[in-house]
Amino acid sequence: MAAAGSERTQRAGPITVADDHANLQSEWRDLRQPTTPAVVEPGRNSDEPERISRLMRAAGLRARVARVDRSHPGVHDFYEQHPNRLWKRKARRCDQIWVGDITYLAVAGQWRYLAVVIDQFSRRVVGWSLARRRGSTLARAAFNLALRRRQPTRRLTFHSDRGSEYGGRLFGERLRRLRVLQSMTRGGTPSDNAHAESLFHSLKADVIHGVTFTDDRQLRRCIRMYIAYYNRHRLHSSLGYHSPVEYEGMVA
Repeated sequence: MAAAGSERTQRAGPITVADDHANLQSEWRDLRQPTTPAVVEPGRNSDEPERISRLMRAAGLRARVARVDRSHPGVHDFYEQHPNRLWKRKARRCDQIWVGDITYLAVAGQWRYLAVVIDQFSRRVVGWSLARRRGSTLARAAFNLALRRRQPTRRLTFHSDRGSEYGGRLFGERLRRLRVLQSMTRGGTPSDNAHAESLFHSLKADVIHGVTFTDDRQLRRCIRMYIAYYNRHRLHSSLGYHSPVEYEGMVA
């Protein structure tokens, strides 16, 4: 902090809130005024910034720091390559739009990461993967499982948030090789990933909260059983109160 710029003389003896309470408001007003760096002149008190800091701490005051927003042209250009293709679009058939996301779950006091792929049309979980590390390898594992299970034959769009797991080079190259269109959430459109968020909320509320998992095997078994239940038995109001598997059978 720069010197306050006033000509005050430091009091003798210990500094207390009671002694300086009358001057506190003027000190604070001086602190809030724009200041410029100054060189301490001979005879001036070089401890003035420390004194003001002590006064502010004693009175429970904190300095305010202006936030400086800086533009990042490279980041802007990157996300321009992966626009939000779901801005005004919804799936009209299975395997037209997949939605991916990642959440974290605790095992013996350590985090495990769960990646899922959901068919936007039927809400069915078509792929998932659990790992100790969060990265593009985890995201690709869930996506690859969805590919093996579904084997889509028509043009597919994959939508996710702007996490590095999905925005990185390895995951992007995997999609391009398969001619899968990549879509990423933009600011102001959090509902695009609502299907994945709904799954995570249901999973944690129904079977995770209040349960302590001692190893990965227990957690993996729990997730596998819950996804089977979610796909085959859990009713969705958006599907006319049908399960994802039942709904897919109706529209096939």
